[in-house]
This record gives sequence, C-alpha cells and structure tokens, in this order.
Amino acid sequence: MVVIKGLQALDKEFPDPVVTIGNFDGVHLGHQKIFRKVMDAARGGGTSIVLTFDPHPLKVIAPDRKLKLLTPLDEKIRLIERIGIDVFLCIDFDREFAKMDPEDFVREVLVGKLKVKHVIVGHNYRFGKGKKGTTDLLRRRGRKYGFKVNVVRNRRISGYIVSSSRIRQLLLWGRVCEAATLLGRPYSIHGKVITGAGRGASILGIPTANIETPNELAPREGVYAVKVKINGNVYDGVANIGKNPTFGGEALSYEAHLFDFNGDLLGKDIRLFFIDRIRGEKTFPDAESLKKEIDKDIETAKLILKEHRVNVYP
Repeated sequence: MVVIKGLQALDKEFPDPVVTIGNFDGVHLGHQKIFRKVMDAARGGGTSIVLTFDPHPLKVIAPDRKLKLLTPLDEKIRLIERIGIDVFLCIDFDREFAKMDPEDFVREVLVGKLKVKHVIVGHNYRFGKGKKGTTDLLRRRGRKYGFKVNVVRNRRISGYIVSSSRIRQLLLWGRVCEAATLLGRPYSIHGKVITGAGRGASILGIPTANIETPNELAPREGVYAVKVKINGNVYDGVANIGKNPTFGGEALSYEAHLFDFNGDLLGKDIRLFFIDRIRGEKTFPDAESLKKEIDKDIETAKLILKEHRVNVYP
C-alpha cells in the first residue's frame, strides 16, 4: 500500500481512482464493508484509495470533547493495508483546512488533486466547513465533474449500527467481547515493556510486564483474559488495567502476566488483545489477599482462553 501523508506529498496521478473519505477510527466492520466496496469498484485497472485526516477533526474543532481514539495513525495504516487498499492518503487537518467549503473540497481535492472517478462513502457522511457537505451534494457534483457516487448503508449487528462511538462506549464499560464483535477482532493496545514497581515478582511471586502505550483509549479498569503478541508469537495471559489501590497507587498502569513464558521482556514491543473481562479493580487488605485473588484470576483466564480458539491476530 502506498502511504501519502499530506496533500503536498501527492505528486503523482493514479489510474481511475476510487475514493472513500472518512476518519475510520477503529477500522471496524462498518469501515471494512466500505473498503471492500471500494476495492470491488477498483478491480480491472482502478486504484482503491482511502482518504482520511490527522489529527482527527474533532481534536481540532472541538478539543473540549477530549476524544480518545481507538487506533493511532500507524495502527490504522497497518489495519487498512491488511485489507488490501492500494493507497492511503492522510490530509493534515488544522483550523485552516477546517474552514474549507464542501464545494472547494470537491473541486480542489477530489477533482483537482486526485482526478477521482468514483466516490464511495458511508450513510449520512458529511464533510467540509460546518459539515455542510452531504451525500446529495457529492452526487450533484459528481454529475457536474463526471465521477460516480455510491453510498453504503450502515452495517448493523444485533440491532446496533456499527460505529466508532459505540465501540468506545463498550470499551469504557469493559464490554470487550461486544466491542470485538463490532471491530471484527479483539480490541488491542500496543507499546513497550518498561520497568515497573517490581511488586509482581518480588512481593506476589507473579512476574508482570509493565507496558507504556501510545493508545489513547483503554478498556475500563479491571482484570482481563488476554492474548499477548511478542515477536510474532502469541501467548495466553492475564492483564490488569488500574492504579494498584492495594499499594496506594495513583497513576494508571497496564500490566500483563504471560502464561508459559520465560525470558526478559524489558524494552520489547508487545501487543495485548482483550478477550474478556474477569472482574473490576479492587482494594485488598494486604498483599496475600491480593495474591490469592490473582491466582483465581489466572485460573479463570485460562478457562476463558481455552474456549477462545483464535490464535492468529493482525
């Protein structure tokens, strides 16, 4: 996949571009439905193109909302590449770009820069200054400039529209199984293993990997059954997201204990896939009580993961 960051870096023309436009946070099943329509339309000599924005427009025009993204940009690129899109074009979104009129966006970006032949967007897609651009406007301008427009109906699962906002809410509730159903994969965070407080091995006898992650959104605090990917290998494990209240902690931390793993993880890249939530975070009267509960968590996680047969993750 060709990755282009910034309109100024778009220095070539692609044959018969089929373009979809959006933020695509999470790259969930609704997004994947659109991407497959784009790839189908581009078969036979066309170019499938995903046009997105960074930072997310809401972070620029409504920073007070403090939006937490499901997928950092590099992960979004990785997931979209795996689907099979030809070109990923990321436009730098700032206050000046936010002022662009929808008509100008169509004329200058879609037609002028991309020479678009076909636009495919999701239902109720809106764009441009004040979100005044609609699918009806796209259709009208398509007739004027000579490009096709198709609108893809929302993907629904169990009566709910598959959306990034719905997935964010499920994760904040700790309902990672339902979030995985909408994503088409378990939700994950990634990062590097850093030096922690050392209580896992020294006090509890349960070595843990402490993770520093760029991910903005983590599931609700608590204990989870997880799959852990390191250097292409996947291990079963249990993870805790929380502040370690038993030891008077205040900062949010991410810790994982891997089953059947021996070795030094410090400094290694690691990815946690959240399979199911075991319990919420608790404060225990002493370390021994905490250790007994963790032993139970480990057994529960092993039972959950035994039933979870998927062993290959993107």
